[in-house]
Amino acid sequence: MTTPTSSPRPGTTGRDAAALVLRATLGPMLFAHGWNKIKGPGGLRGTTSWFESLGLRPAAAHARMAAASELAAGAGLVLGVAAPLPAAAAVGLMAVAARTDHRGKGFFVFKGGWEYTAVVAGAAVSLAALGNGRHSLDALVGRRAEGPRQAALAAGVGAAAAALLLKVCYRPEEEANDGPGDGNPA
Repeated sequence: MTTPTSSPRPGTTGRDAAALVLRATLGPMLFAHGWNKIKGPGGLRGTTSWFESLGLRPAAAHARMAAASELAAGAGLVLGVAAPLPAAAAVGLMAVAARTDHRGKGFFVFKGGWEYTAVVAGAAVSLAALGNGRHSLDALVGRRAEGPRQAALAAGVGAAAAALLLKVCYRPEEEANDGPGDGNPA
């Protein structure tokens, strides 16, 4: 739905504030993660090695793609532009992270579990439902995208993109027990 948003609609100031807080929380965090993949202690080379160890092939392309996606989604969320696409990117990023790096480690993030990825993805879907609010570039140009359809779009596009990427590019190392004699064809 596209409507001008120059003056607040009745009852929306709390929603606008909530959207702004979510954008100001998720956006910089995603941007920082993307920046760290490029300029952190290991730089892009370290990120590439890490992605290789996770089974994402080709690792160099995925390291760059993940960094760029986090930078773009983070900036998009901060600015409040192109909703719900930055939220969908956050969902996709978190789904891939949950499947590759956090899988099998339980719930709690301090044990490497998927808690963090679920919270970030859930917050991104919530933001898509709220919309970017009055204090956003989308509002400045008169674009308003909010509601359950936007939330479903963010969740669906993010999950579908992650599933496709994992199907095509996720090749984890074979388990040490896989091979001849254990019932699995080599």
